[in-house]
Amino acid sequence: MPLRERINEGLKTAMREKDATRLSTLRLISAAIKDQDINARAKGNSEGVSEAEVLAILGKMVKQRQESARAYEEGGRLELAEKEREEIAVIEDYLPRQLSEEEVAKAVDDAIAATGADSIRDMGRVMGVLKSKHTGQMDFGAVGPRVRERLS
Repeated sequence: MPLRERINEGLKTAMREKDATRLSTLRLISAAIKDQDINARAKGNSEGVSEAEVLAILGKMVKQRQESARAYEEGGRLELAEKEREEIAVIEDYLPRQLSEEEVAKAVDDAIAATGADSIRDMGRVMGVLKSKHTGQMDFGAVGPRVRERLS
């Protein structure tokens, strides 16, 4: 089932079950996707955002909430940090399974081999391959230094 349909079904289920946290988070997800659809249509893409772009939106939302939770903890606002973590859990239900350290290392090696990369100048191509194959499955901010290290 496409991701948009899963999110819409989740919205309906959350309404029926009166799960306020899940419902508000899914509404935020839906609004973010619709916002990007509008931007895409304004640029001439009549279909809206792709499945990969929806995954990127969800990944961005998780990262934003992680940063917020960290800031709330530092500020002593533990109840707000916990709310952010609950939203992260809901969003992660719609993301693909995160790759383990070993799987990430293998994916980096495979991407380097597939592109024939041999220097740091090829990092962009390697990251492009990783993003096309593993969007939503790994933290590219953490993978970048790993790729740089392998190409150095």
